[in-house]
Amino acid sequence: MKEFANLVNILGASTKTLEKQEALINYFSLADDKDKVWVIALFSGRRPRRLVNSSLLPQWCVEIAQIPGWLFGECYGSVGDMAETIALLLPEATEEASQSSLSFYIEKLISLEKESEAVKKEFITGCWRSMHKDERFVFNKLLTGNFRIGISQKQMVNALAKTVKLESSVIAHRISGNWDPVTTAFNDLLSENANIIDYSKPYPFYLAYALEENPETLGEPQEWQAEWKWDGIRGEIIKRNNELFVWSRGEELMTEKFPEYAILQQKLPEGVALDGEIITLTNADASNNEFTVLPFALLQTRIGRKNVTKKQLTESPVGFIAYDVLEFNGEDFRGKTLQERRAVLEKIVAGANEPVLRLSPVIYFNNWDELAATRATSRTINAEGIMLKRKTSVYQVGRKVGDWWKWKIDPLTIDAVMIYAQKGSGRRSTLYTDYTFAVRDDDKLIPFTKAYSGLTDKEFAQVDAFVKRNSLEKFGPVRTVKPELVFEIAFEGIAASNRHKSGVALRFPRIKRWRKDKPASEINTLDDLKKMLEAYGK
Repeated sequence: MKEFANLVNILGASTKTLEKQEALINYFSLADDKDKVWVIALFSGRRPRRLVNSSLLPQWCVEIAQIPGWLFGECYGSVGDMAETIALLLPEATEEASQSSLSFYIEKLISLEKESEAVKKEFITGCWRSMHKDERFVFNKLLTGNFRIGISQKQMVNALAKTVKLESSVIAHRISGNWDPVTTAFNDLLSENANIIDYSKPYPFYLAYALEENPETLGEPQEWQAEWKWDGIRGEIIKRNNELFVWSRGEELMTEKFPEYAILQQKLPEGVALDGEIITLTNADASNNEFTVLPFALLQTRIGRKNVTKKQLTESPVGFIAYDVLEFNGEDFRGKTLQERRAVLEKIVAGANEPVLRLSPVIYFNNWDELAATRATSRTINAEGIMLKRKTSVYQVGRKVGDWWKWKIDPLTIDAVMIYAQKGSGRRSTLYTDYTFAVRDDDKLIPFTKAYSGLTDKEFAQVDAFVKRNSLEKFGPVRTVKPELVFEIAFEGIAASNRHKSGVALRFPRIKRWRKDKPASEINTLDDLKKMLEAYGK
């Protein structure tokens, strides 16, 4: 556990890719095999479920630290993270330091899931008494089910490739899928001769880079295939062993969440893996591939629900827009060219002839100016822009420069004033970096969105200093501030919302720039937001 805590500390504190890579390589070279399996699982999003109610942990911490509850609340408000607050408040270890491994702690926590509160408390507080602060922090993150780390799967895969005799692409495929870190041995997962049969196993996604320059820099138009960039959830539909599996890009198995796809178990051929977009759309005639994409807000009503009601199936019908075929007749198709894969994909979709499965339309164009004019219409069909794929490209792993590009439309923007601020988390836990913004409605300020990204570290520090000097009221960790700082907020879409006082909800809001040139009296109004809703609302 000590070595894992040290790894997390290095990865959390460092901003240098090579330093993070070296730390991962060193850990995978020296750690116990069972611990390595759990690190792979944790770093790829397979977190254990929360063991105890989060409200109990502060109570136990207060008892051990012998401090009043209000003081814990003040410290939590300042630190902004419960796991870190508890790790800092607990006294130094009073028992002999434990030499137990990461896998011991995680699997012990799993075994305690159905035990009484008293049994859980005894184990957890005993662990606290034998752990150093850094170990407690990681342990608490595991307890609360909130363990996250700023490491991409690509970085982890590249580090593993330095310690095992496998190519990065093979490792990325091996560690995906539905394997269980409790029962899976490291050699079974990543040895040269591993032969785990997992019919559900998805392929790693190929991701596009944002096209920031003029598309003319890409060369001749005829070398490229253009498609719409839809606003949904990237996913894979797989049929193997006469079973159907639906995966999100985040490697979440979502088969049960979308019962509309069940028909594809009979309609798709055996040994197929399709890459595409999970999206809400109307079920128009499948024979001519006509369909209308519905707002992302409707898809959000389906995300996270275990049981889908008949009303949701009717109001938010989900389909799948297929972009690519990664496997056909059990054969890995990723090494074939896009043109070859597209020909097979068209036959698969036509053969299924199901409204729930649609083919991603190719946008035909003669020159870049013509495509730019088409791109400008993206919002009218609920698209985010255009995808450009080199026709001769193979299907790679992760984000690669050169063959796949996303050419998104410019975001919508509005000027707003900051009215609330809250401290961030992680390395920003001591700074006010999470902000709430408002627009004007006559003489009132109406909050309409939050944002916490888009500024430089220097700008965040300047805003933090302003908040500390100009706080008006305090509500737990939130500070009301003088409405003086104006920011330009960028967002991808806008939708009507009964849950917000403003009546609107924004898609992917972030800070575009700090408008030091504009006073708060000149920010946009609620009417401006409503006009945007009429023009671009979804």
